[in-house]
Amino acid sequence: MERRTFLKTGGLVAAAGTLALHTEGKPPLKGELPIVISTWDHGMAANLAAWKILKAGGSALDAVEQGVMIPEADPKITSVGLGGFPDREGKVTLDACIMDHLANIGAVCFLQDIMHPIAVARKVMELTPHVMLVGKGAQKFALDNGFKKEQLLTPSSEAAYKKWLQQSNYEPWIGIQNHDTIGMLAIDSAGNISGACTTSGLAYKMHGRVGDSPIIGAGLFVDNEVGGATATGVGEEVIRICGSHTVVEKMRSGASPEEACAEACKRIAKNMARRKKNAADYQIGFLALDKNGNYGAHSFQSGFDFAITTATRHELIKSNFNNG
Repeated sequence: MERRTFLKTGGLVAAAGTLALHTEGKPPLKGELPIVISTWDHGMAANLAAWKILKAGGSALDAVEQGVMIPEADPKITSVGLGGFPDREGKVTLDACIMDHLANIGAVCFLQDIMHPIAVARKVMELTPHVMLVGKGAQKFALDNGFKKEQLLTPSSEAAYKKWLQQSNYEPWIGIQNHDTIGMLAIDSAGNISGACTTSGLAYKMHGRVGDSPIIGAGLFVDNEVGGATATGVGEEVIRICGSHTVVEKMRSGASPEEACAEACKRIAKNMARRKKNAADYQIGFLALDKNGNYGAHSFQSGFDFAITTATRHELIKSNFNNG
């Protein structure tokens, strides 16, 4: 399969006690504003679109929306938007949320046939008194507001799905899978923070499944006095600790962005150990940005990278991670 596969690093993710810290990549350049960061290597192209807006003095909200629309429209990315792997019924279903510096929020879940769920989520935020629309209601809202139906299942994703069907046992979990959600955080020249998160979700998920990505406080959270955070990986585990909100609250208490992300990972690992889950079968990562432009990330295992773009920097950085 083309989509990223997370490999075991050997042994379980530590569930308690002191965790071994592995550092990859060079130390971050801190405090440079404006700034945009996003998850995974497809964040590089997304960041460039966001940076055009930030560089011109535009808002962080416009930047994150336009930024994540790049992978949403890329058929080669099989975890976001067009070309996303389908669920077990062969349907591509999309989730997204967006949040600005004033705590305005919008989200859509289980949206079908619409390429840009992030743009629909922004419309929900701006045009309705609600926070989230789902399923057929979300689709109708999108169509009523000028979005067009499009076929999102590409030939390559359909071929991968048919191959999966040959040996499918419809287990609730698929083991170590690709969870290449794109989450993006930005600070504009006015010092305001916004965030966006969009995904097609877990490949071959149960029809109707929704993970953490469209849930404010789980897949994304922003507090303009503190910073923002976004998550990637197995969404069910992120939801259990309100992961992105947890990261922001740790930063409020004085933790650095990386320290806050590491604490969220540790809490999830403890939860999994209590439920006798094999943490080595999962990848979960967090990315955070504080009010001053300091940033950091942390994940269960190696392999999680994130993109950063400022006036002097555009590069991909490998996250720190913990293992046993």
